[in-house]
Amino acid sequence: QVHVVESGGGLVQPGGSLRLSCAASGIIFSIYNMGWYRQAPGKQRELVATISSGGSTNYADSVKGRFTISRDNAENAVYLQMNSLKPEDTAVYYCNAKSAIFGSNYDYWGQGTQVTVSS
Repeated sequence: QVHVVESGGGLVQPGGSLRLSCAASGIIFSIYNMGWYRQAPGKQRELVATISSGGSTNYADSVKGRFTISRDNAENAVYLQMNSLKPEDTAVYYCNAKSAIFGSNYDYWGQGTQVTVSS
């Protein structure tokens, strides 16, 4: 059974930092492309950052230079370091694990963790 679990959300003041963690189990983590997405109230879910199985990263323009995604295959974990947080970063952040194996697509989501940036 596959489990994807996010942690590390919370309330932070503008300009502050948070580090989100995502632990995945039940999959061969190293072959999965991992990503962080977010959904603010009344808005669609949007991509924040992705990291491929090979370590290549991609960021939304709105977070470039402020957020860093990383992964630890030994720990089956992916992280999102968020610095210089802004109120517009407030959202539920979701972890995603995605892979295509032998012609089948696999796509798993966590339950999300709330990040609130407010003074």
